[in-house]
This record gives sequence, C-alpha cells and structure tokens, in this order.
Amino acid sequence: MLARLSLRVRVFLFFAALGLGALVALGVGLSLGYRRLATTESLPAFVQGGVFAGFAILGLVAWVWYLFDSNVAKPIDILSGALRARAHADVTSDMDVAMARYLGDLAPAVTAAAHRLAETRSALAESVMRETQRLSDEKARLEALLSDVPVGVLLVSGDHTLAFYNAHAVDLMAAGAAPGLDRQLFDYLREGPVRHAHDRLIANGDADGATDLLCTTIAGARVLAARMRLTPGGQGSAPGYVLTLRDVTADLSNHARREALLAEVFDRVRRPAANLSTLMAVIPAGEAGPGPMDAALREEIAALAHAVTELGQRHDEGRQDGGGLTRARASDLADGLKARLEGGGVALRSQVADLLLRANGFEIISLLDGIALHLRETLGAEDLSLRIEEEDSGAMIRLCWQGGPVSIGALDRWLAEPLDKSVPEILCRTVLATHATEIWPESMPDGRQALCLPIRQARRATARPKPVVRSVVYDFDLLSRARTDKVADSTLDALTYVVFDTETTGLLPQQGDEIVQIAAVRIVNGRRVEGEVFDTLVNPRRSIPLSSTEVHGITEAMVADAPEVDDVLRRFHKFAEGAVLIAHNAPFDMQFLRRREAALGLAFDNPVLDTVLLSAVVYGQHEVHSLDALTHRLGITIPEADRHTAIGDTVATADAFLKLMPMLQGRSLARFGEVLSEVRKHGRLLKDLN
Repeated sequence: MLARLSLRVRVFLFFAALGLGALVALGVGLSLGYRRLATTESLPAFVQGGVFAGFAILGLVAWVWYLFDSNVAKPIDILSGALRARAHADVTSDMDVAMARYLGDLAPAVTAAAHRLAETRSALAESVMRETQRLSDEKARLEALLSDVPVGVLLVSGDHTLAFYNAHAVDLMAAGAAPGLDRQLFDYLREGPVRHAHDRLIANGDADGATDLLCTTIAGARVLAARMRLTPGGQGSAPGYVLTLRDVTADLSNHARREALLAEVFDRVRRPAANLSTLMAVIPAGEAGPGPMDAALREEIAALAHAVTELGQRHDEGRQDGGGLTRARASDLADGLKARLEGGGVALRSQVADLLLRANGFEIISLLDGIALHLRETLGAEDLSLRIEEEDSGAMIRLCWQGGPVSIGALDRWLAEPLDKSVPEILCRTVLATHATEIWPESMPDGRQALCLPIRQARRATARPKPVVRSVVYDFDLLSRARTDKVADSTLDALTYVVFDTETTGLLPQQGDEIVQIAAVRIVNGRRVEGEVFDTLVNPRRSIPLSSTEVHGITEAMVADAPEVDDVLRRFHKFAEGAVLIAHNAPFDMQFLRRREAALGLAFDNPVLDTVLLSAVVYGQHEVHSLDALTHRLGITIPEADRHTAIGDTVATADAFLKLMPMLQGRSLARFGEVLSEVRKHGRLLKDLN
C-alpha cells in the first residue's frame, strides 16, 4: 500500500507519525506525573505546561517536515522526473540542480549520470549510423519501387488490417481518398472473396502459395482482379498476405477495342479481297494467253485472298477458344454481381459450386448485371438468385427469378445494348462471342424462370502446385503485432491513437460556443504517420468573438465557405474509429464532440487519454502542466506561427505523448489499464484547469 504513494506523501506520513508519537509520549509522561503530584494546587500549571510542550513539539515537527520536504523530498522528486526525461525521452538540456543544494553529492551525481547517458547514446548512435544509413537507403528504394509499380499493392496482417499501401492502391480502392494504416481492409473491399481466398491459402498449408480472385470495392463501382500471396512470420492466429490489385475495366476497354478493331479490319478486307478474286477470275486473258504481268497480278490477288481468309479464320478460332480469358472463381463472380446489384438496391441470393471458370469475370458480371436490371424494370422480376453448377467439361450459369418469362425478342434487344457506357462500341452480344457461347430463357421445374449461360471450360478448384520460392524481405512491425480485444490489457505501443485539438468560438459549449477548427494526427505502432492528418476549418454558423480570434487567429471570413460542424464531426468520427483519443485537457475538447452525438446519431465512445494527467503521473502534481510547460520540459519546440492553431497544438501534443510513453513504461506502467488507473489519481488537476 505504502509503495504506491509518492515520496513526498511518505515523508509527510513519517513526520506525522513522529509528531503523533511525541504527543503520545508526552501524554503518558504527564499522566504519570499527575499521579505523583502531592497537591492539586499545581495542577493547572502542570496542564498548561503539558499543552505548551505539545504545541511546541508539533510546531517543531512541522517546521522540520517543511524544511525536509522543501530541501530533500521535493528536489528528489524533481530530480527523478528530470532524470526520467533524459533516460526515456531523449531530453538533452542541462538540469537545474540549484534546488538540490542540500542533497550533498546527489545532484552532481545525477548530472554526471545524465551526461554519461547522453555521451553513451551519442557513441551508440555514431556506431550504428553507417548501418542505419544503408538500411534507410534500401528502405527508400523499396518504397519508391512499390509506390510506382503499375498495380495496387497492399500488405495486410492476418486479421485483415492494412500495414502498407501504395498510390495505385489508393486510386483503385477509394477513388483518391487515402485509406489508413491499421484499418480493416474490408472498409474498402468486400469481405467475401478476400476472406475466402485467405482461408483457402491457409487450408492448403503452403507458405508460398498464391491464388487469384476477383474482388469488388465497397461501393460496387469497380471489379478488381487480385492476386494473394501469404507472407511469412507473424504472431497472430493467421499469417498476413500481399494483395496486388488491377482494375479490369481498363483491360476490358483496351481488349474490347482491340478485338473490335481486328473484327472490323477483317470484315472490311474479306469482302473486297473476295470480290477482287472473283473479278480476276471472270476477266478474260489476252488473245495470246496470259502474259507475265497478268499472271503475276492474278497470283498476288490469290495470295492476298488466301491470307485474308486464313488470318480471319485464325482470329475467329482464337476468339472461340477463349483467347485472352483467365480463370475466374465462381464464388468471386457471384460476390461481384451481388455488389453491383446491391448498389442499385436489388438483392441477390447465390448458390455456386467451387469452380474455376475460363472467362472474363468483369464482362460476365457486367452482362448479368444489365440483364438483371432489365428483368426488374421490364418484367418486375422478384427474388433474384444466381446458380453456377458444373456441367460436363464446363459450367452452367443460371440467373433465376420469380415472375413472367422473357421473350426472345426482348432478350435480343438487351443484348444489342452497350456492355458499358464508357465503351459504347462493345455490345452485350460481344461478350457471348468472346466466350463462344449463347444465352437463352427456360422454365425451371419449381415454376421459376431462368436465363441460362453456359461456360465452355471450367474445372473444380484444387490446390495450386507449389510455386518457385520468391521472397521479398521488409520489416513491418504491424504484421507481427499481437492483438487483444481488451484495450485495458493492451500494451501502450500496441494501440492506435488519434491525437486531436480544437479551436472554438469560446469556452462555453453549453452556452452555444462551437468549433471553428479541428485537427488530428494518427499514431500507429509507436510512430506518428506523417501522411494521415485530419485538419479543417469549420463554419460555426455564429459569430466569432474578437477575443477568440486574437487567440487562434481564425476570422469569420476564413470559415465562411468551410463545412459545417455536423459534416466535419462525421468525418472525424470515421478518422478516429477504433483508436484511443488523446488531447491536452481532453474534457474541454470532448464536450464539444459529445454535445453533438444526438444530432449525428453517433457516439464518441473511444477510450480517452489526457496529456495533462500523463504529465502529472510522470512529473508530479507540483509541476506546471500546461502544453507550453510540458513541451519545454520534453525539449519540443512549437513554432510561434503554429501555437494556438489546431494542427500545431495537435502535433506538439502527439510528440509529447510519444516522449511520455517510454517514461510511463519506465515506471512499470506498460498497459493501458495500468496507465488509466494511475491518471485517475490526478483528476483534480482538470477541475483546476476548468
């Protein structure tokens, strides 16, 4: 119990016990003396003498305690905080040891230890500098390579959280809105195909295995061809994986235009070549027989006609053989079609066999999507379902519905429409020609209607043969980080944090003051992520007092075109999802967020840490815990232009927290729950600030 108390409290209790013991001893002595008194006349003087002696003892003990607290206990507390700052937070400024002049050689010894520690760190940094520079160069090369590869690259942990993404992945997944580290991949891609592919690779037990899949963005706007490969290592229940993404829409456009051009070329050349060959056959030769020029001309025309015919046949055979088609998993086709239809408000049930189809997945999805929408709009079809079953050496795709049958004429009209508005020259019927197949209506035994689309080549999905081992080594701590569902049991460096700050019209939200600026940064795996910043002005829809503008510099003209607070807080809620919120004097900022919860239909129920209280835990309550004082103690400089701006104070608070974190760990406060229990002991500081 006593070990949990601070040094100054324990010293105070020692002197309190000393004073109480002296009073007890005095009382016992007076009691014994009273019993031996010969007369009672001297009793009042005797009592007065005892009381005076008691107060004198208490005064002496209190005076000695004050001197001891001011010159011993408090300097020791300050020295320990300063030494921890230099031991854990890389503070290099000289310590003020004047307050420890009565501690003998302790202050010089602490100063010498701090200087020695700084020298040791400098020597260590110098000894590893060359190796660090080499690794940094390799890291920069690898990042540049992965940033510019012509496909989207994601590195994902075993629990499907992002540890790396490149610029192409940003464009493919979120149409330019950057994803975030340590966020779920399924915030951007539909879960089904990715999770199924991951489970397949794990079930195969092949550490070097890879699989192809089709996945769809959450909005259903894009179908992506992907390849997944497991990554070695990781402490979780499942290995992580690399996911490469490619937008098949562009491939479809290029391939379709190329096919259309070739078909047009052969169509235009075949007929003139045939006509020319026929014409030469009916033109009579000269009277003396065919001359050399005539014979050569006839020979070249025959060769041209033969070449055109042969090349046209080879082109047609290539299209019928599925040239350019790849393997698409039946379950991925079903999930992609679901995403498309759900985006248009149409539900779809699916029942698919575990098949690999030789088909262009995007074309098949687009074709069935357009037909399904026609069925809903034209026939009022209900209860749509998709079946993909094995049939002979191929597969049969059936799009079923409850309702009336579709006529051949209507189906022909639908097939004559463009497959995609961006490629108007490619018709739906072109998809059938590419896959050398047809589509027809039929009635099912259960009374439902169906459109049947056979795929000529399909096979049961089996494990891939083991590929040639190809390894790329890169150090991403997120892939091996052990996770826990209980935040209180998590270590500090295992949590994701969002550090934020607000600037407001005033200090009284309950009287209508509003946010005029909010900024936040994310801390993932013990470092601030430079590219993930939330910073925006806010239109408060009320005037900004001059006294507030003098503090943060934000005028009404600056926020006139800014988004309103509800829109900003919805975006901030998404930015902070799943993270611990950190602020300096957090209750002030949190009340501006929580007062809007009912209007937003959201709850800011994130765990919260306050750097005011963290500073008190490390340095003691006797110190000043303003942001300026804290950053000064930790050697953090806030540029004057950034002071009292939301982003400037946010970055300073984040850097302060990163330096406080190892100092907390140095005091055996390694887990979030332990830190939370400790900061609650200093809660009165916030009452004093507010």
